[in-house]
Amino acid sequence: MTPTTAQLDPSRTTSCPESARADAPPALTISGLTVSYHQTPVLRDVTATIPARQLVAVIGPNGAGKSTLLKAILGLIPIDAGTIRVLGKPVDRARSHIAYVPQTETVDWDFPVTAGEVVMMGRYPRLGLLRRPGRNDRRIVAECLEMVGMTAYADRHIRQLSGGQQQRIFLARALAMEADILLLDEPFVGVDARTEETIFRLMDELTAAGKTLVVVIHDLAELKRFDSVLMLNRHLVAHGPVATTATPENLRRTYGGRLTLLETADRQLKQGIPNALAAPGR
Repeated sequence: MTPTTAQLDPSRTTSCPESARADAPPALTISGLTVSYHQTPVLRDVTATIPARQLVAVIGPNGAGKSTLLKAILGLIPIDAGTIRVLGKPVDRARSHIAYVPQTETVDWDFPVTAGEVVMMGRYPRLGLLRRPGRNDRRIVAECLEMVGMTAYADRHIRQLSGGQQQRIFLARALAMEADILLLDEPFVGVDARTEETIFRLMDELTAAGKTLVVVIHDLAELKRFDSVLMLNRHLVAHGPVATTATPENLRRTYGGRLTLLETADRQLKQGIPNALAAPGR
């Protein structure tokens, strides 16, 4: 069943988050962040403050450090310099406030687990090592499955689901954590239009409920649906409201010549010219 606004009543599915209080600190405060892989800088001196209750897009070319930024916020990778604070706290004291939806290509789809069991994994950080899921945990899992329209697929092996359905299940797992901040890494890759619209509608309702969502995207046409944008190309190019930040100049500073190539290809395709991205003479 596709979720409706009534089914996504924040008072039923979430508690009042810390980020919703008027005196709450920013959701994320990043200062001078530098990260390297094998001594090669991937992010350099990134500084940004992300207010609570916002839907934030992260854009940039391949290799710009978008996924690295999310992993640094999660504390999954070491950083060379700088600090990250989550709701005013160091990352290692705020992990329970953050949920993560990874790229689907990084998931082992052969792991023997059902869709419902994947969502239940979102409850494990709150259960600890010795407790087993109880009635409240099962209720939360059922509600999260309903929120993403996947109740009927709870007993399916995760491998049997389509790409869009798999993405919904991992979003439901993140929701089951009851975190204040959700980090989504390219959630629209490989999903159909219906799933994309379901995810966008859910993200809007989550921010209305006080959550903060930071989302890596590639489709620049979707920027209009976000509150703000963080533009990366190994360093921070710009950060702010979409209307005043995603300007042609900042987009060119972010993507360089690659943006011009894409614009030319799009214009040629609209004019009916085939092989717009083909090299000259081919």
